[in-house]
Amino acid sequence: MEDAGIICRCYNTDITGLPMEGNAKDNVFKVYLADIGLLVEMLGPSTRADILQGNLGGFKGAIYENLMADTLHKKAQNLYYFQKDSGLELDFLVRMNGECVPLEVKAKSAKSKSAKTVLSHPEKYQVKHIIKFGDYNIGRAGTLLTLPNYMQFLLDLEPEKVVLEKIDTDELTRLAKEALEK
Repeated sequence: MEDAGIICRCYNTDITGLPMEGNAKDNVFKVYLADIGLLVEMLGPSTRADILQGNLGGFKGAIYENLMADTLHKKAQNLYYFQKDSGLELDFLVRMNGECVPLEVKAKSAKSKSAKTVLSHPEKYQVKHIIKFGDYNIGRAGTLLTLPNYMQFLLDLEPEKVVLEKIDTDELTRLAKEALEK
């Protein structure tokens, strides 16, 4: 199903740091539909009618979280999340400007205990910023940025450009010889 483009896996990571690929657990993952339209279709006609009337009911959280997975997937991002046995969980982890940035997705304007915990222990989690999407206006409280759910598609996740300076191989050879002579 993944190869057919129907689902995408979101892998659990051991830590909230880079590289996420190296910290992912291959056998622990969540599954999201690769297209939010497929999820809504699977919920059935009565649920679709409720959604069109603005009543997302108990599915609201799952729909918004899958919408974020769909958005990230369409931006060619591998999907990662962080979860510990203690119950601490961050919905998604992305790389932005050379940092691991957690994304929290809330159906309402709920508090995020996990985000608060992670931000209050930067030395332990190596997280400087968290972006929380939900039923919010745009706002910032310290290192927590809140955005309305409809702004998910605006995430700037372009690959970082790495420019390597020219290496003086003669100087490296000289330094290596010096080191061997000592």
